[in-house]
Amino acid sequence: MAVADTDTGADTPAGGSVQQPLDKADKKPRSQSKKSRAGRNLPAAIAVGALLAFTIVAILIWDRYLWVFLLAVAMPIATHEVVRRLREAGYLIPVVPLLVGGEAMVWLAWYQHAYGLLAAFGATAVVCMFWRLALGSTTAPHGSTDSPSGNYLRDVAATVFLAAWVPLFGSFSVLLAFPSDGSGRVFCLMIGVVFSDVGGYAVGVLFGKHPMVPTISPKKSWEGLAGSLLFGITATTVTAVLLAHRPVWVGLLLGLMIVATATLGDLVESQIKRDLGIKDMGRILPGHGGLMDRLDGALPSAVSTWTVLTLLR
Repeated sequence: MAVADTDTGADTPAGGSVQQPLDKADKKPRSQSKKSRAGRNLPAAIAVGALLAFTIVAILIWDRYLWVFLLAVAMPIATHEVVRRLREAGYLIPVVPLLVGGEAMVWLAWYQHAYGLLAAFGATAVVCMFWRLALGSTTAPHGSTDSPSGNYLRDVAATVFLAAWVPLFGSFSVLLAFPSDGSGRVFCLMIGVVFSDVGGYAVGVLFGKHPMVPTISPKKSWEGLAGSLLFGITATTVTAVLLAHRPVWVGLLLGLMIVATATLGDLVESQIKRDLGIKDMGRILPGHGGLMDRLDGALPSAVSTWTVLTLLR
């Protein structure tokens, strides 16, 4: 649900130092004549980001229980985006138990807390293993030239990874919302991720010159990471003190953890998309891509936020 990435700008080397061919119509570089230096449709991205932010704030202020319903809708959508991309790449994913198990994780995390979440994840993994075994007698998925009885280990590993990556990680934000100060805890997560993302994006676009991991995400810069640290830690600390009633040092540690996990989560998705040869997981959010393209940093950050706020008081 974050608004931007820790980027150096458009799809060019950091700082946009490479000269690009000019568009004959307006004498501007062709890439700039089609999109901004930000590398995206900024008006659409800002409008969608503002709408998402307003929805989250309204839910958490009005009734934090509605947060569970929001996640119960978002998790299967995000999961199916990845399933669709994996199937296009030839993976045979047991989608029914994966989606049902994801819903079970969300709701059991609310009713039975961490015990329910762990039980639902374990059951999902077991059922998916057997379901994929049964799929061996079906036809191969689209794009696959292998026998459906083959690649069992690959498909099960991808399925269990996906079950952990999306619904398991996402359900940790349900655990955040359960206590009496749950709205404040969820605000710590979302505000930390958003400000980390916005800070990295703004600083990276304006000052990014040194790529951080060019083999995975060429647009991410060390300058952008510094912006993420400054904005993310500051915003998280203020939120943790005012809304979650934690000491300053806990807010500082939480901010550092959120920036680290949000950045690494984005890099993980970038590597997965690179492996699959795609740019976006989907196109459901104008200016952003798929829902997973916005949740990539928030999902692992939900785990780190729950860990810090549970262990440190």
